Order: sequence, then structure tokens, then C-alpha cells
Amino acid sequence: MVRVVGVRFKKAGKIYYFDPDGLDIKKGDNVIVETIRGIEFGNAVVGIREVPEEEIVAPLKKVLRIATPEDCLKYEENKAKEKEAYKICLEKIKNHGLEMKLIDVEYTFDNNKIIFYFTADGRVDFRELVKDLAAVFKTRIELRQIGVRDEAKMLSGLGPCGRPLCCATFLGEFEPVSIKMAKEQNLSLNPTKISGLCGRLMCCLKFEQETYEQVRKHLPKVGALVETAEGTGEVIESSVLYEKVKVKLDSPDNNMKTIKEFSMYDVKEIVPGQDIEPEIEDIEELKELEELESLEEEEK
Repeated sequence: MVRVVGVRFKKAGKIYYFDPDGLDIKKGDNVIVETIRGIEFGNAVVGIREVPEEEIVAPLKKVLRIATPEDCLKYEENKAKEKEAYKICLEKIKNHGLEMKLIDVEYTFDNNKIIFYFTADGRVDFRELVKDLAAVFKTRIELRQIGVRDEAKMLSGLGPCGRPLCCATFLGEFEPVSIKMAKEQNLSLNPTKISGLCGRLMCCLKFEQETYEQVRKHLPKVGALVETAEGTGEVIESSVLYEKVKVKLDSPDNNMKTIKEFSMYDVKEIVPGQDIEPEIEDIEELKELEELESLEEEEK
């Protein structure tokens, strides 16, 4: 086991482990650490604890110190400089006529490097832009092209649910999401309804997937023949959320069919049913869905 402290450098960013090096670091403390990018200012979101060695990336770097008031002041000054650098970079991009969208600017704590994040449809030759920026800021310049998911995470916004984006508030890392998840959750396969602001599948499809998979293991599928307390019948509808099925039963009195609802724990499957794929009637929606699936596969 190794003693570590978990540090974040951005809100909802990835948590990185560092060696506390004997410092009494508590959750919520601001700290100064050394990273591959140089000296950085971060927040301890996980207090000192022990984790298995296989969970860390060796060699484990040490926390240099708990941030002082002077460190906090310098951090705020860097944030102010980032806004000015953003304006300057926008002007330079316009002057060079580059097809790129500037998303964010970040100063390293020691001011040894400025990182400009941007999106673009393809590759961009920004060598002359880097020279111009280096001449203005007199420090190392890095231009980093990011994807649409990272763009949404940095810019934030409101999702279809009306709440701030999950990726910008609490998701530390993006997890793979697939069309299969939407199908298993009986959601509309209209691309506009299952896509987020980034144009990719909504991250929240992943949240309930594990529950759906567990319930579906025991839930009879549509078309299955089941034994109930009121006789044998065919499942015509199932609900994962309510863990119930609707069963069409033979009525012994008048040879009519009756439909009743049962808990999935009150039925015993005799003959299994089959998964029914949601229907897609709109050809344009089908094309959009196929394109969305290919984009998701590329990002994996």
C-alpha cells in the first residue's frame, strides 16, 4: 500500500495521485505539485489515504508544499492573464486566416508555458501562429487540438434535462457510450434526442446501464411464455424501471384473452422470448444514427 493524496487541477477534471511527503494535507487544501508540465497549482479533493501500488502510475511525484496566500494570489493573477491571452490569440488566428476555434487558454503555475486549446475540422498548420504568440508572450507556447466532448466540458452549458452538463460538473473522465445502451433502455433512437450539446451520445446513458443489465437478466422478454399464479400466458410488454411485465392470459370462462400485470418475481419463464429492436421509420434519422455510431467507434 502507498500513501497518496488525490489532486485536481480543474473543476470536474481527472484526479491525479501524489506523494504527500509527510505534509498534513486535508481534503480541500490547495497544494503546489510538480507535474510533467512543470509546477502546478491544484486542489486536494481526496485526503491522505493508502491505495494499492497497482492503482498508481510510478514514479509517484511529491507534493512540494501546501499553497500559501502568495501562491493563491499568483494563481488568481494567472487566471486574469489567461483572459488577456485569449483575446490576443483570437486576433492572431483571425490575422492568419486559420480555420480553428479557440476554446480555452491555460497558464502553468510557474508561467513556463501557455497552452491554447482549440477545435478544428481537420489538421491545421499553426506554425506561424506559434511564432507570433511566442514573440508576444516570451515563453513556451503549446497549441492543443481537442475533441468536441472536451470542448463541451470546458465551455459547459445546459443539457436537454435543463441542468448543467455532467462532464463540466462532476465527471472526471469520459466513459464509452454506445447506441446499444439507448436500445436496451428503450429510448427513442432519434439522434437529436439521445445526443448531448457536443453532438455525441449523452454521457448519462451510461449511468443506469448497469441497473438495466442486471434487471434484464431476470426480466422475461416480449414474446416469452410464462407461468403465473393465474395460468400460462405470453409476455406482451415489459418495464425495466418498474420491474413488471404485462401478460396475455387465456380466460377459462369465455375463451377470451385477458391482459394482466405481474411483478417479474411472480412469473416463471417457460419459453424464452426475443429482443425487439426499436423501429426507425425515418431514413434521414437512420443515416444520422449510423453516422453517430461511426463517430463513437472512432473516439473509442
